[in-house]
Amino acid sequence: MKPLAGLRVLDLTRVLAGPFCTALLADLGAEVIKLEPPSGDDYRHIGPFVQGESALFTLVNRGKQSIVLDLKDPAAQTTARAIALACDVVVENFRPGVAARLGLGPELRSENPALIYASISGFGQTGPDAALPAYDLVAQAMSGLMAANGEDGGAPLKVGESQGDLMAGLYAGWAILAALYRRGQTGIGATLDVSMFDALFSLLPTSHAVQFYAGQTPQRVGNRHPLSTPFGCFDCADGQAVIAVLGDRQWQGLCGLIGRPDIASDPDLSRDDGRTRQEPRIRTAIEGWTGTRPVAEVVAALAGAGIPTAQVQSLAEAAASPHGVARGLVTNLPHPVLGTAPTVGQPVWFDGQKPMASRSAPALGADGPEILRCFGLAP
Repeated sequence: MKPLAGLRVLDLTRVLAGPFCTALLADLGAEVIKLEPPSGDDYRHIGPFVQGESALFTLVNRGKQSIVLDLKDPAAQTTARAIALACDVVVENFRPGVAARLGLGPELRSENPALIYASISGFGQTGPDAALPAYDLVAQAMSGLMAANGEDGGAPLKVGESQGDLMAGLYAGWAILAALYRRGQTGIGATLDVSMFDALFSLLPTSHAVQFYAGQTPQRVGNRHPLSTPFGCFDCADGQAVIAVLGDRQWQGLCGLIGRPDIASDPDLSRDDGRTRQEPRIRTAIEGWTGTRPVAEVVAALAGAGIPTAQVQSLAEAAASPHGVARGLVTNLPHPVLGTAPTVGQPVWFDGQKPMASRSAPALGADGPEILRCFGLAP
């Protein structure tokens, strides 16, 4: 199952947002040509390393071909431009204006109107902050995400993973597929402007509801939900269990399980907003039951009662769990140095199959001669 087989993508990106986007396209069968400078993508030089190979680069550049061109050289710019004009999609994440100075900007579409040109940047191609340098931490800080994330009464806290990069890459892939659909109807491509800042801001619907509808400033509440209760982590005898109750049926089931008919019948706690106002009271009642029992027993009892629950798992536990294995979370792909490399691909199943790149990340410039021959270009 390769729904994007036949699609040719020129990847002018580096580090994370752009490479993540193009890796998703490669998973679906697109031919992705990664253009790198002589020193390689910056991520090739960021650890952890295994046999000299960057794990981060390997994970987000699966399924691609690599060609080395020094874009400081006008002849290399000419070659890159010829490749770009023969592709269906170009993806870049230079600072705004840099691609155009190299002759690889969206003006390519004047020569190939069917081209889909996607730019990924920190703050977009327009606006007063467009030229600012941006890393994920900067985008998280400016978007409102950090302000709403953290312990109750604590300082703003960033999300551990680079969500700004990843969400911008995901949105770019989504937009490229939408543009491909339109091109199939009209023959006309698109110029796409994807911003890490915009992407993160769009993914805060709970904060949007609190700010724009309730007229309140979103507050940091740690692991509990800001609007729903009980919805968070609860202490057990040997750890914590997650309990997520939404709606009266689950609330009544939980109260019956923990032996608290008094709070089940309390009219002040009959609605979600009322329970949230009295969250400390409800937490005390729940932990009076969970606190004397091991996590495994608590989770089993809650699950048996139809209440969403879980033990907090490590990444290794999630990958090795029977469900994680059944869902194919991790796949070993052929790698030119490592032999095989653990790879986490796109998560969607198509007609019972999970599309995945056929190989891991390429060696620097390994496919250059073949790519030039394919495009009829001289070395």
